[in-house]
Amino acid sequence: MYKYDDYDQRIIDERVAQFRGQVERRLRGELTEEEFRPLRLQNGLYLQLHAYMLRVAVPYGLLSSEQMRMLAHIATKYDRGYGHFTTRQNLQYNWPTLDKVPDILADLASVEMHAVQTSGNCIRNISADQYAGVAPDEAVDPRPYAEIMRQWSTFHPEFAHLPRKFKMAFTGAKNDRAAILYHDIGYRAVLNDAGEVGFEVYVGGGMGRTPMIGKLINDFVPEKDLLTYTEAIMRVYNQFGRRDNKYKARIKILVHELKQEEFTRRVDEEWQNIQAQGGVILDREEMDRVKSYFTEPAYEDLPARSSRVDQLLADNRDFSWWVKNNVTAHKKPGYAIVIVSLKKPGVPPGDATDDQMLAVADLADEFSFGEIRTTHEQNLVLADVKLDDLPQLWEKLKALGFALPNIGTLQDMICCPGLDFCTLANARSIPIAEKIGTYFDDMDYLYDLGELKLKMSGCINACGHHHVGHIGILGVNKKGTEYYQITLGGSAEDDASIGKIMGPAFDEDEIVPAVDRLLKTYLDVREEGERFLDTYRRVGMDAFKEQVYEDVSLKGAAL
Repeated sequence: MYKYDDYDQRIIDERVAQFRGQVERRLRGELTEEEFRPLRLQNGLYLQLHAYMLRVAVPYGLLSSEQMRMLAHIATKYDRGYGHFTTRQNLQYNWPTLDKVPDILADLASVEMHAVQTSGNCIRNISADQYAGVAPDEAVDPRPYAEIMRQWSTFHPEFAHLPRKFKMAFTGAKNDRAAILYHDIGYRAVLNDAGEVGFEVYVGGGMGRTPMIGKLINDFVPEKDLLTYTEAIMRVYNQFGRRDNKYKARIKILVHELKQEEFTRRVDEEWQNIQAQGGVILDREEMDRVKSYFTEPAYEDLPARSSRVDQLLADNRDFSWWVKNNVTAHKKPGYAIVIVSLKKPGVPPGDATDDQMLAVADLADEFSFGEIRTTHEQNLVLADVKLDDLPQLWEKLKALGFALPNIGTLQDMICCPGLDFCTLANARSIPIAEKIGTYFDDMDYLYDLGELKLKMSGCINACGHHHVGHIGILGVNKKGTEYYQITLGGSAEDDASIGKIMGPAFDEDEIVPAVDRLLKTYLDVREEGERFLDTYRRVGMDAFKEQVYEDVSLKGAAL
């Protein structure tokens, strides 16, 4: 993984010192909260309902065991003994006190971490496929490009004063696991017929109050032109994007209003100008420098199968379900990718205690070359596990509560913090997630349902990605009462689609029974081998709506 050089470390250390002075001025009353707000947002610090929240950057979801131990240390010393892994591959602390935040940032800097670009109107933490570098379907490892983009964009003037937050994601795989079609800019690294690296570039995706699917504006930007082409996009956005209305200031609105063809034309024109002016070309020396940080670990030559694992698969049903759901194929024979489930019913999705983080760091050292990945689904990944080590790892994960074989099932839901923490939320989401997770706790039933992505947000800002859930739940508020609206048919993958509202919203007591009726309808109408999403796309909304709302009183429904 990338290691800081002297410039990186100096920048982060100086930022910590600057913010320490700013915090001291705020505590002395020399800065009002309004004056302090832009300063704290530049350092990942939000003011939520009950306390400050600090969001820590995890660039492209990659952590060392040392960094994970530091995250655990901070949870113990400065918070309430836990952290929350987010859909942007970051980690949040919900209870730091303001006077201690500079100390937290100093501790983070000691292990090459920070909270820069996790909030505010800037380039946010650049995310990537959580299996980058190890996925069998990958053509190009996207991590070096995500790192180059992170470094280049941090102080570039085109990114200095954006009208809204700006999100980028990278993948280099055939199957999109980074939701690139729902980012302001999404990049897929590809190889042309000559074996040269280039990028498919998608612009104008996003969720929130106006969900949109990104548009392909260039199917092959050569590797050397990655930065100049991105700068051209940003120039067009800065010149023509809305700044008079924050709800219309995202680049997705500009693409929508100009239309794909005209937006592409303007980008191409600006790109030609940049090239003529001598824009920053990614030369081979720089690419080799950054790629040197992402070399393969010391893999062993191993057989493609493990007789030990094969025997246990035959003898132990629990182990076989865990392997089926939580273990996926690796590009190297004899290795596997293991998903560590942070979706135990009764625990908010994505939460991990300090002791659990320490234990995962130890497991990474023991089984996966000291590396951990964070995922968009609020889980963790050990990416380089020997097949022969799977039984031992499974036993240790069970002891942590992290071996539930529920990845890809209804229990593996995404959930934002909601009204329990967030000032923007309209409704609670964590308690509803807990109710759903504990109500649907029969694993045989969950396996019968098959792949099912349930995603829940406490407000229209869609931090829980409800728009792209096979089943989405959105918390809304009507006259002080919380209701929950169901959407169906979303997908964040290559078959991207935005979920449609099923009908009137349900109150807190009715939402779980409504989901229950929804799932029973699916089981009644599905055909052999169909996922929930496949069935919905075949039969349409009405088949579900009729059954879900049958004999249900909609009195007081929110919508």
